[in-house]
Amino acid sequence: MNYDIEMCWDDTVGVWCAMCDNIPLALESHSFDALIARVKIAATEILALNGEKNEDVRLCFRATHWECIA
Repeated sequence: MNYDIEMCWDDTVGVWCAMCDNIPLALESHSFDALIARVKIAATEILALNGEKNEDVRLCFRATHWECIA
């Protein structure tokens, strides 16, 4: 099963946010790499609790970074 993880930069509070309604998952971190690591752990745990087999799970990370420059 494939899951799309939407990641975006929240300039207001200075954190990366990760969301996936299909897992369900919502996390944040100041570091992009740390957030990916947290998502992998949390997704595995949540899916296991929901009875999903983890051997066929693929996570696709899609990142967006918007910033005001004016």
